[in-house]
Amino acid sequence: MSKVAVIGGGWAGCAAALSAVKAGAEVVLIERTDMLLGTGLVGGIMRNNGRFTATEEMIAMGGGDLFKIADSVSRHKNIEFPGHKHASLYDVAKIEPAIRRHLLDAGVKILFETRAKDVEMEGKKIKAIKTANGKMITADIFVEATGTAGPMGNCSKYGNGCAMCIYRCPSYGPRISIAEKAGVKEMMAKKSDGSVGAMSGSCKLHKESLSEELVEKLNKTGVAIVPIPKELQKAESLSQKACQQYALKEFAENIILLDTGHAKLMSPFYPLEKLRQIPGFENARFEDPYAGNIGNSMRYFSISPRNNYLETEGVENLFCAGEKAGPLVGHTEAIVTGTLAGHNAVRKAVGKELLELPKSLATGHAIAHVKEQMATPEGIARKYTFSGSVYFEVMRENDLYTTNIDEIKDRVESANMTDIFEQKLV
Repeated sequence: MSKVAVIGGGWAGCAAALSAVKAGAEVVLIERTDMLLGTGLVGGIMRNNGRFTATEEMIAMGGGDLFKIADSVSRHKNIEFPGHKHASLYDVAKIEPAIRRHLLDAGVKILFETRAKDVEMEGKKIKAIKTANGKMITADIFVEATGTAGPMGNCSKYGNGCAMCIYRCPSYGPRISIAEKAGVKEMMAKKSDGSVGAMSGSCKLHKESLSEELVEKLNKTGVAIVPIPKELQKAESLSQKACQQYALKEFAENIILLDTGHAKLMSPFYPLEKLRQIPGFENARFEDPYAGNIGNSMRYFSISPRNNYLETEGVENLFCAGEKAGPLVGHTEAIVTGTLAGHNAVRKAVGKELLELPKSLATGHAIAHVKEQMATPEGIARKYTFSGSVYFEVMRENDLYTTNIDEIKDRVESANMTDIFEQKLV
């Protein structure tokens, strides 16, 4: 049986592992911490704007397992907040155990507290992954889904220092780049001002630290919008966000909270002294990052050159997914790239023609569009997502955005992609 090793257990890694095992491979998933999902542990937003289209495309293509699980643990569905429609908010406390059970039931072997540290090469092929605890992980094909954040030095150099975020580098050690260890020259994304990296786009507050009125509104509607006194507004922080789909003036003029179990504050950080001056936030306390008073995680320091099959260029048996595959931001985007990378890893292992998602679908168009944009100085300075910013406009310009599920199914069928990710290849 062909063996696939996936490095990184975030949304992209989980999707790649599940896709590869469904295709018939033996799959091992390596995760440096004690939990799966990475930023998905504090994220929570699905199906907003064009992500609805991408989600339903993946479901029609047979790659919808993780989306269905997120739907099943959603606290709120079909909600609206500034710039975003028909969003779902999954419960961040329930999502990880549900995803973990699904992967284990499918036959994925998960190695927790196993941090990739180096590679053993044989020419242009990876022979094994060396781990920090002395293990050697061998496989036929590897999928890198390690993300682009960390190590702590990058947060200090390009951000406001380690803010003790969900990546938990101090506890579990830093992320390293498999592609870089294999000799690949990677790219670094930039902010609009030309500086390197981007800051994670939101903080999480203990919901219980907010006023009873705010908690009641969040529990009932999923959204709370609180005007910020003008002297406390900080619009300049919007340009720092990785999630540029939320860099709208409404997010500078108001505190926008979403209920994901925590109170998700749509700002990369917020000085606590200012926050506690706003009515309802007198006792506010940060949940993630713990030092959300001053900063957040810094991302996009390690993007791999790749083709539209998601093969990493320069290594014969390495695929990439999630942020490693380009500045395509978000959980939905990570699941899309992870699913394709895992599926193609098995195709590569058994000598079958690799799959490129057609540009007639939003998922395929986005992967191809971001590859083109990554090659330009202007393009690498932007962030792309189905839910907003520049790519959602591109989706609409190309008539790719729709919430009509039957229409989406018809598009997938016309592209001969129906249930493609359910096919056994081994």
